[in-house]
Amino acid sequence: MKFRVERDALAEAVAWTAKSLPNRPSVPVLAGVMLRVTDGNLRVSGFDYEVSSQVTVEVQGDADGAALVSGRLLAEITKALPAKPVDIAAVGAHLELVCGSARFTLPTMPVEDYPALPEMPQSAGTVDAAAFATAVSQVAIAAGRDETLPMMTGVRVELSGDTLSMLATDRYRLALREIQWRPDDPEVSINALVPARTLNDTAKALGPLGGEVTLALAQGAAGEGMVGLAGGTRRTTSRLLDGANYPPVRSLFPATHNAEARVSVSTLIEVVKRVALVAERTTPVLLSFSADGLVVEAGGSEEARASEAMEATFAGDPLTIGFNPQYLIDGLANLGAQTAVLSFVDAFKPAVISPAGEDGEVIPGYRYLIMPIRVSR
Repeated sequence: MKFRVERDALAEAVAWTAKSLPNRPSVPVLAGVMLRVTDGNLRVSGFDYEVSSQVTVEVQGDADGAALVSGRLLAEITKALPAKPVDIAAVGAHLELVCGSARFTLPTMPVEDYPALPEMPQSAGTVDAAAFATAVSQVAIAAGRDETLPMMTGVRVELSGDTLSMLATDRYRLALREIQWRPDDPEVSINALVPARTLNDTAKALGPLGGEVTLALAQGAAGEGMVGLAGGTRRTTSRLLDGANYPPVRSLFPATHNAEARVSVSTLIEVVKRVALVAERTTPVLLSFSADGLVVEAGGSEEARASEAMEATFAGDPLTIGFNPQYLIDGLANLGAQTAVLSFVDAFKPAVISPAGEDGEVIPGYRYLIMPIRVSR
């Protein structure tokens, strides 16, 4: 194998692939990235039996072939190279990389020991890449991080006609985003539970490329289903989580509300961050709404305390409700709007945060539900 490639194209391809490699692989070859050159195209791929990543780059190929090298090391080297063409050649049990006057010799691993990458599942449809990336980031923030509860670490993707819905919850908050997409089958009705981290990382990488993302799904027995995402010259596949017993979380959104507030998103985030400086890790911030506006406070009678007032439009009986400050900030920061609408049933039931337009009306498509923390005053 011997080829020449532009430094930036190589660095981006290796970084994209190496990002999904395992930190502690079960077998050494899974820490590698496969470089395979055929007909003037370099295919860089990685696989850990859960997630596969693959990107194709045009190169000046002198000799076709393949080599398997440490992904993390190659990513660090390519990122640090000078902005000059890179010459790479497989020589015996080593890979030689030359860029300008910089020369690296890396050990290779046996190509024949590397597992075959899974095929892309059958396409289900396409969605705008930028809109998809934004939507995924709005939902993935609410997914759980506790690996002992794998179901909660996923994003539930619901495909119904031309509507693509995504939900995620860690039991303390719940995010729902609905966007339009172009299904291959107009009558499609499929649900899948996709690992949130993989979905978010992939969507974030494909979004800036523009164009469309192809969404592919293969349903199977528990733990055997697969999702595929492809955009431009990049593609990722991932095993689905078992979502057979995913709770009916949509029913958590209240049908009606008794009070409603409209606040500036940026101002409330700043106020909550300031006031929360005196809050212990498990201590909520209190939001007190009235016709006079909003007062945000934190801290107890024995320790440091803080309070700050800000403008808010409020309709309903005066209300004081407590929230985890970081969960509140996460919801506000991902609204994608300058104004937030907070809807309440009472101080002990979940509140819903929605984005609002310049006219103050709720923009449909995104809702963030947050559980209150009971406080004794």
